[in-house]
Amino acid sequence: MPPTNSGLRLILASTSRYRKNLLSRLGIAFETVAPDVDETPLSGEQATDTAGRLALAKAQTVRPRFPGALIIGSDQVAVCNGTRLDKPGTHAGAVKQLRVISDGFVIFHSAVVLLNTSSGRIQSRLVTTGVKFRRLDDAEIERYLRREPAYDCVGSAKAEGLGISLVESIESSDPTALIGLPLITLCGMLREENLNIP
Repeated sequence: MPPTNSGLRLILASTSRYRKNLLSRLGIAFETVAPDVDETPLSGEQATDTAGRLALAKAQTVRPRFPGALIIGSDQVAVCNGTRLDKPGTHAGAVKQLRVISDGFVIFHSAVVLLNTSSGRIQSRLVTTGVKFRRLDDAEIERYLRREPAYDCVGSAKAEGLGISLVESIESSDPTALIGLPLITLCGMLREENLNIP
């Protein structure tokens, strides 16, 4: 993969197809690499701290393999009424999660790290998105999941798809953060590393 216009290769330390699709919007050549990171929260760790720690760990894990690169690490942690939400994994898990967030307010903490392996510079940002969900009955939940089985999404709803119909309002300074990678924030970080966007 050729270097970007900054002279450095761009690496996305993630296996998320959502993050890959988002980064593709910028029209920059990049590679994706799977980071080997245990994403289990530490005991007593705040959601914001978990997101930031994991985003950094993902970037640092792949660092030794990519001298002369800009490495992006990102992580998202969601909380509803003090309870963390994970990827449901199954239909039953998604139903349960959507029942929990029905008529509720979910806070999504999206952390992004940019690591320059040449200079050692690390930039880290956290973008918070608040989502108010409508009151959902069981029939709505089942209809939604039959059409869009969002089993790999924290919160069990894809705001970039049909899941937007479950939402009453969204509060964010960076709307792509909700999908998993805050592009407005990331673009600013990349420009600080002399990568021209656009």
